Amino acid sequence: MSQIHVVSPEELAKQHPYIEKVRAFYAARHNGGAPLAYVRTYGCQQNVSDSERMKGLLAQMGFEFTETPDDADFILYNTCAVREHAEDRVFGNVGALKALKRRRPEVLIALCGCMVQQEHIAEKIYKSYPFVGLVFGTHVQHRLPELMASVLLRQRRLVEIPACDGVLVEGIPAVRDGGFKAFVPIMYGCNNFCTYCIVPYVRGRERSRPPEAILEEVRELAAQGYKDITLLGQNVNSYGKGEAHGVNFPELLRRINAIEGDFIIRFMTSHPKDATKELFDTIAACEKVTRHFHLPFQSGSNRVLKAMNRGYTREQYLDLIAYARKVVPGISFTSDVIVGFPSEQREDFEQTLDLIRQVGFASLFTFIFSPREGTPAAAMPDPIPAAEKTAWFTEMTALQETLSAQRLQQLVGTECRALLEQQTGDCVEARLPDNSIVRVNGGADRIGQYVTVRITGARNYVLTGEIK
Repeated sequence: MSQIHVVSPEELAKQHPYIEKVRAFYAARHNGGAPLAYVRTYGCQQNVSDSERMKGLLAQMGFEFTETPDDADFILYNTCAVREHAEDRVFGNVGALKALKRRRPEVLIALCGCMVQQEHIAEKIYKSYPFVGLVFGTHVQHRLPELMASVLLRQRRLVEIPACDGVLVEGIPAVRDGGFKAFVPIMYGCNNFCTYCIVPYVRGRERSRPPEAILEEVRELAAQGYKDITLLGQNVNSYGKGEAHGVNFPELLRRINAIEGDFIIRFMTSHPKDATKELFDTIAACEKVTRHFHLPFQSGSNRVLKAMNRGYTREQYLDLIAYARKVVPGISFTSDVIVGFPSEQREDFEQTLDLIRQVGFASLFTFIFSPREGTPAAAMPDPIPAAEKTAWFTEMTALQETLSAQRLQQLVGTECRALLEQQTGDCVEARLPDNSIVRVNGGADRIGQYVTVRITGARNYVLTGEIK
């Protein structure tokens, strides 16, 4: 029986007294002045979105925000568990806070998110980092005011990591990190259980937000002038499965596309086994949906894909790419690839290289296999030496760099609409519809706006251009 918990408005309202208690606590400490919170996010866009909503709760508690932990009253690290490197970074950075806690014992340090949802990690933090006062998992983020009030008023440490298939919460305000780009979660969790992946264990089962709640959030963002809206889910293609409302992901895209406003729709991440022809037909028909598609393939070997429990073959993946390019001219693809999965052989790796050549990805996010405790792959025999995996990784990235450079050269001389995003040195970076980045001279006063850009060059894997 599912343990997914839908948090009612009445249940969420129970946080209001705790919000006032925390507000009063810090008002007394600061003689009415605002306390400062430092929030650092590790990992994926979903973690960024979660942090934005926790910052919304902190704002309700009277907090303002700082970019440095040194003067913060509350320090929150929202953690990632996807790879060992991400966990090591968290441990290193948290360890560095020990001296800060010694100088300022009143500061409250908290860790939350995917990494600490793992029981063995939470136990390690509690035993080895006694200066961390609050540890909480992914399923109780909406209870942040209650958890903080408990620690502050009782002056004792707290670990809150309940076992749960996940929660679904509406009504938490967000303090967004950008003024023209926004993340909108449409679903949470994952049901796929790829053998290497910890996500279903720390994020819970798939659960979709009601379509009207998503549409209302996008309407508000469009009305506020947001130009780039990214829909988030561990597998957006399975949005709405099993829900009574009957809205699947393509239909959701069509409804969002119909919202008035000058904005582009992005989404991630997609799972190949659930990507349908209907989805690509919808992209072709919806002018606001980006012509960029992130479609992780992970391995080009059917044997390895089966061991990964990915649910598709390389032939099916290539058929999807071919259909997408047929109905959506100019579509670009990016992907994730794991090198050195347990039992992977050279011939398996060669098939991955072959798939990369056939598809011609715009770019790849490449990783050497990182075993995650509690996943099936962590217990699989892994005889390939680390040095050999590293050599494969280097070979693959070199291939992709060559293909990316060739692709960028083909864009020289073209013109297209681009969103001016940020200043980098003397240039401004603009994002094209296919997700490529072009650097242009000038335009700093128009950051956050769409302009027409002519591509004039491609050097060192970076496009250069001029605003028309």
